[in-house]
Amino acid sequence: MNHRTSSLLAGAALAFAQVVFGPAALAQWKVTSDQTVGGFKWAESIAYDAKRKVLYAGAFGTKLDPALADKGGWISKVGLDGKIIEEKFLPGKGGEPISKPKGIWVRGDRLWVTDIDSVWEYDLNTRKGRKVALPGVVFANDPAILGDALYVSDNRSDQLVKVEPADFLHAKKEPKVTVVFKGAGVFPNGLYPTRDGMLLMGGFVSPDKHMPIFALGVSGQIKKLTDPIGRIDGIYEMPDGSILATDWDSGSLFVWSEKSGMQKLATGFKGPADFCVVPQAGGLTVYAPDLAQSHIRLIQLRGK
Repeated sequence: MNHRTSSLLAGAALAFAQVVFGPAALAQWKVTSDQTVGGFKWAESIAYDAKRKVLYAGAFGTKLDPALADKGGWISKVGLDGKIIEEKFLPGKGGEPISKPKGIWVRGDRLWVTDIDSVWEYDLNTRKGRKVALPGVVFANDPAILGDALYVSDNRSDQLVKVEPADFLHAKKEPKVTVVFKGAGVFPNGLYPTRDGMLLMGGFVSPDKHMPIFALGVSGQIKKLTDPIGRIDGIYEMPDGSILATDWDSGSLFVWSEKSGMQKLATGFKGPADFCVVPQAGGLTVYAPDLAQSHIRLIQLRGK
């Protein structure tokens, strides 16, 4: 689910951590504000556009059925106050419809979004898009760019696929789609690249099975970072190296570190989905969709 920052945003977050906590410090985070904004149609993911200082939120449309190919979904442009600027920003006029937009990733002038068995890339200036089918994928969930490749999770068929090149919008050839792993017991949902070249993966299966947080190493090995912890949706590496994530089992936004374990920051979610993080003066703002309640929470965090 992305949650989603550019290299500029990540650099700002790192600089913030170094100034406030020191280069190797582990912050203790606290919630200073928690606001709810409605008006969304089953938003599963939201991403930050650092260049334009806006957000993009997916919408399932009229039905909360994440696997229904009804061509009734869209992506909205949203202000940093959580209010919708343009409800049906994507697809652009005359563009092919999308059904159930899930994870969103933004970099520069490009936006990627998954939709059941495919992934779309859009130009944020022209709104033109291109779809790439993902053979064998049944529930394309979250996209993330690492290096020159786009990774897409599929928690229902327990696989991770890679699309090369990541920027395929104007590529003359069809991009290459390969399976990174399948049937590894990860059931990957949220994805996020770390500063040291790994890919964080949140495990998500069913209500009766807690899953850990995993990492895909630079040589392709899968590492279990935590004990079974829940059903992980959105995931993000914090400036201090800890992991921020949403969990459907506890209905929470939480932070995890090897030293402190899991610490809940905000609770009361019915469907805590794929969030994004925006660094601000003195702290961070987390924009977290609650899919089941069709709203987005604006949660401000500050390091103690």
